[in-house]
Amino acid sequence: MPEKPASSATRPDDIGSPVAPPAKLGGWRNWFLGFVLIAALVGAVAHWGEVKDFAQLLRRARPAWLALAIAFQLSTYVSVAMGWALVLTRAGTPRGLAPLIRIAVTKLFADQALPSAGMGGNVLLVDQLRRIGVPRGTAIAALLISMIGFYAAYALLAIVMLMMLWLHHQATPLMAGLVTLLLCVALAIPSLALWLRRRGSKPLPDRLEQIAFVRSLLGTVAQAPSELLADRRLLLRVAACSGVVFLADAGTLFACLRALGTEPSIATSFIALVMASIVVTLGPIPLGLGSFEAASTATLHLLGIPFEAAFAGTMLLRLLTLWLPLLPGMALMRKAIKHRPHRDRTSMPGPDPEK
Repeated sequence: MPEKPASSATRPDDIGSPVAPPAKLGGWRNWFLGFVLIAALVGAVAHWGEVKDFAQLLRRARPAWLALAIAFQLSTYVSVAMGWALVLTRAGTPRGLAPLIRIAVTKLFADQALPSAGMGGNVLLVDQLRRIGVPRGTAIAALLISMIGFYAAYALLAIVMLMMLWLHHQATPLMAGLVTLLLCVALAIPSLALWLRRRGSKPLPDRLEQIAFVRSLLGTVAQAPSELLADRRLLLRVAACSGVVFLADAGTLFACLRALGTEPSIATSFIALVMASIVVTLGPIPLGLGSFEAASTATLHLLGIPFEAAFAGTMLLRLLTLWLPLLPGMALMRKAIKHRPHRDRTSMPGPDPEK
C-alpha cells in the first residue's frame, strides 16, 4: 500500500536523512519515466506501417501455434514475478503474484522502451514494490538479486548459444565479440551494485559527495539486507526464473515460425532469440526497433530459414512481445508516474524501520 503523506520534514523512517527540495529529488524519476513513455510513442509512430502489416500476418497464422506462442509470452511475466516473489517470501514479506505480474508488465515495457543494457525498468521496481507495502530494504534486495540472477542467466545462455553456433560451424568473430562484450556488461553491472552494497555508508570522495543523486543511490543500495544477498540458493532460484524467461521467448519465436508454416528447430529459435537480445541489450535504440528484427532475421537465415519466413516469424514475435503489451505497459507506466509514493518526492532515502 502507498504510504500516507507526511506533513513534517522529518519522519521516523527518515531519521538522520537530510531533506532536499522536492524539485531536486523525485523529479528526476518522473522525468525518466516520462522519457520512457515518449521513447515508446516515438518508436510506435515511426513504425506504425509495420504495426498495420501485423493484421495480415495474423490472418495467415495457424491458430493452435499462435495460441502456444501467446501462452509462452504470458509465462514470461509470471516467471519475472516469481523471481521477485521468491525474494519477498525469503525476507518474510510475501506478496501475491497478481500485483507482481502488473509490476513485471511495467518493468519489461520500460526495459524495451529504454534498453540501456536492460537497466531501464530497474528505476521503476523499488518504487512499485514500495507501493504494495514492501519495506524499502527488501525492495532494494529484490532489485539487486533479480539483477544478478538476470545477468547470470543471460551470460550462461549467451555462452551456450555461442557453443551451439560453433557446433554448427556458424560462429563468427563478430558473434564472439558481441558475446564477449555482453559478458563484460553482465559482470560489470551486478559487480557495481554489490560493491555499492558492501561499501555501505562510508564517506565518498569530496566531488562525488556533492552530487545528490550519487549520495541518494549509495544510501539506497546500502539498505539491502546482507543476509538476502548472501543466500546462494535464493540467487540460483531467481537466476532460474530469469532463464525461463529467455527460454519462453525462444519458445515464442519457435511457435511463431511454426504458425506461419515454417519448421525450425528449437535450437535455431533459441540461437536467433539470444543473438537478437544481445544486439538490443548492447544498443541504445528505444524498443530495439530495427536492431532486433535485423539480428533475428539474419541469424535465422544464417541457420537455414528462408529469408521471408525468418522476417515474418520475427515480426510476429515482435507483435506478441512488444506491440500487444505496449498499451497496457503505457497505461501502467502512467499510473506509476501519478501514484509514486509521496515520501520519494520529498526526502532522501533513509533507513527503513522495518529493516
